[in-house]
Amino acid sequence: MDRFRQPAQAIVAGFGAAVATGTALLSLPAATESGQRAAFLDALFTATSAVCVTGLVTVDTGGHWSLFGELVILGLIQVGGLGIMTMATLVAVLLSRRLGLRARMVAQAETKALRAADLRRVLRNVVLFSLIGEIAVAVVLTARFALAYGDPFGRAVYHGVFHSVAAFNNAGFALWPDSLVRFVGDPWIVMPICLAVIVGGLGFPVVFELARSWRRPRGWSVLTRVTLGVTAALLVGGTLVLTAAEWNNPATFGRLDPPDRWLAGFTAAVMPRSGGFNSVDVGQMRAESWLITDVLMFIGGGSAGTAGGIKVTTFGLLAFVIWAEMRGEKHVNVGHRRLPEATQRQAVAIALMGVGLVVAATFTLMALTAHGLDRVLFEVTSAFGIVGLSTGITADLPPAGRILLIVLMFAGRTGPLTVATALALRERVRRYQLPEERPIVG
Repeated sequence: MDRFRQPAQAIVAGFGAAVATGTALLSLPAATESGQRAAFLDALFTATSAVCVTGLVTVDTGGHWSLFGELVILGLIQVGGLGIMTMATLVAVLLSRRLGLRARMVAQAETKALRAADLRRVLRNVVLFSLIGEIAVAVVLTARFALAYGDPFGRAVYHGVFHSVAAFNNAGFALWPDSLVRFVGDPWIVMPICLAVIVGGLGFPVVFELARSWRRPRGWSVLTRVTLGVTAALLVGGTLVLTAAEWNNPATFGRLDPPDRWLAGFTAAVMPRSGGFNSVDVGQMRAESWLITDVLMFIGGGSAGTAGGIKVTTFGLLAFVIWAEMRGEKHVNVGHRRLPEATQRQAVAIALMGVGLVVAATFTLMALTAHGLDRVLFEVTSAFGIVGLSTGITADLPPAGRILLIVLMFAGRTGPLTVATALALRERVRRYQLPEERPIVG
């Protein structure tokens, strides 16, 4: 049978089944604090946001959902995060091998393994990587909640585990209605969460390569070089620009001491990677800060990780393509490696498809609501980039607007991976060439 001939179908079906299960569980009376059934659209929106590790919400997570409901959300976040990392990493392993890709995919469907040893090793490493990271951050958060804020040990553990899992999986769900605003100046809360967002967003292949050969950077792959380079540039640049833009804004950074302003600026630069937490009121930020955040959300994080967006790898490779074209070079080189033309076309296709989807969704949502372009574009980009940041209009959207965001979150989670996989697997060698003609460009 050919049901796994296209891995995209399996990825979409798996996430669709998880969303359906989560919606059913959150629709139970036991899932809400009031004991009443949640509205179907709220349950569907929350389940999609959790499985797609986004963080956009139409109701207050800590106030609306019961303990059972919060545990369902936590489980959906873990399933969504582990699921995407496992699927993305397995696809990366498949596509990195040049021997019979199609045959390997079909064989996996029949035998339930790529190679038994390879599959077990990949799955084990992904799970261990996730669990160790989550436990380490949870320990720090638990200690801080218990010692500095006087939370009972049980509550401190629960808060620590919940926000650690949400951060490492780049989900952005918080149990407080103001997210992390109350902890804006507390580095023992904010920094572990930021670190979890960064590490989870790098992608398993990059982290695993760093663990193996961090002392030999000259031997790093193009993926690792580009991911680390672009990530560092975006974090530094984002911190400087956002801190400068908000420095004197009394509604955000202006009320803070200088060290806390820099901490808030760093947090504001990290969270658009798909983290989704906020330590200041996003709705009170300046329009120029929203625009910079839009750009960061659209780019997203690393490939084969929990972050969304078009990926820093795509953005970085396109920058190398532009640089090579400006210099008049025939080939695109990254370090000591030449970039295949097929990879260049895939990067262009993913970026342009992302732009088209965001523009179309922005136009549609503006037609459905009375909100201005800046707020609507922010909301749409946040949904597409599975970030979870919002200027505060999510709960006010009409049903059609919420459904649009649901579609965007699902497309933003499954789309880049499935499109990249489909493009890579459709690559074929043409046995003839047509006559060349150069049209006018520009």
